[in-house]
Amino acid sequence: MLTRRQFSQLLIGSPLLASCGFGREASAAPVSAAQDMGAALSQSRDLLIKGGTVIDPSQNLHALLDVAVKDGKILQIAPDIPADGSRSVISAKGKIVTPGLIDVHVHIFEGVGPTGVNVDQYCLGRGVTTAVDAGSAGYFSIAGFRQYVIKPSATRVYAMVDIGARGTLMGLVGNYSNLDWVNPQLTARAAEANKPDVVAIKARLSKEITGANDLEVLKRAVEAAEISHLPLMVHVGDSYSPLPDILKQLRKGDVLTHCFTGRPHGPLDANGKILPEMLDCRERGVLFDVGDGGPHLSLDVAEKCLQQNFLPDTIGTDLGGLSYNGPVYDLVTELSKFLLLGMSVDQVIERVTLRPTRMFNFGVELGTLRPGAVADVTILEVREGSFVFSDSTGKKRTGRQKLQSVAAIRAGKTYINRSDDV
Repeated sequence: MLTRRQFSQLLIGSPLLASCGFGREASAAPVSAAQDMGAALSQSRDLLIKGGTVIDPSQNLHALLDVAVKDGKILQIAPDIPADGSRSVISAKGKIVTPGLIDVHVHIFEGVGPTGVNVDQYCLGRGVTTAVDAGSAGYFSIAGFRQYVIKPSATRVYAMVDIGARGTLMGLVGNYSNLDWVNPQLTARAAEANKPDVVAIKARLSKEITGANDLEVLKRAVEAAEISHLPLMVHVGDSYSPLPDILKQLRKGDVLTHCFTGRPHGPLDANGKILPEMLDCRERGVLFDVGDGGPHLSLDVAEKCLQQNFLPDTIGTDLGGLSYNGPVYDLVTELSKFLLLGMSVDQVIERVTLRPTRMFNFGVELGTLRPGAVADVTILEVREGSFVFSDSTGKKRTGRQKLQSVAAIRAGKTYINRSDDV
């Protein structure tokens, strides 16, 4: 496993990067004093990504365009930008260039509890420039998560504070059984103290975690979210209470994750139809995240929901120690599952670029290649062939396409892809 220090050395210009077909192709050219300022800017670039198909839902773009980067920001996006004057040039011919991918649901408190993985290896190294930890830390450990994960990571990291004091540090079973450890005031105080890195409150409502306490836990989580003026992400699937009882408590801007679970109390009725309460939630502004995680995605359930035009708002992976080695693997594999189910490349890219920025307040302009925005960029390719994907039931399906990450640019620095094929 790579250390963060080793990973941070995999920058553009390294032998590994050059061996993947990326490297420095042009050196900086002096700019004449006679040139006007606009021309000077156009010929003074740190990085130029040439010839790729840019897909940027924030600007309704799907076209062959070049992307220029300077000082960690997007400088220009246009066809046929000259390579002269660019310190480094990446050829993206035949590939897709997108805003940096955002995974809104991961567990990355590495070395603490059973679920955390190294964020730089499994996120930035696989095309994800921004990752949101979904409640690995509770109120007593969120400051440590901020100190030892958020600050030193090359990946851009945010966090949710779990309504349970322990988060997932001690494992999942019975985490909320003692309501003395479910304190909305202390949770809200910790969230406030650790903003802007904290972007939401998290509650897990499966019965192995809550016992019979799920509605009381939800009530306290909503209270913490209201005090801290943050959205709430709620984990469902095999809850003690029926899903409609949970859904009616959710507010505009709150997030239901594991929205395509095949476990009891899922999104479908006995006839395979979307519950009316799910539709009511969407109508009033509740958002829906995939949150596969291994146990929480049924491809059959997802297919039935998509057939009824109920698409997810975001495609978070719930990547962690129990799923990084399958069936999740990484975000691009998760996106590929939804290509298999009939969503388009543009639709899946939108759900990991633009839409996460509508879910959480990141405090910086992400999910776009608009000039002036932070230069977080992902380069992907679509591989054709025969690829097998699995879900939480062990059911396998074979798809014709798989997205593969090639490189990720995080605030202007380029990292090579580290992912493997499924």
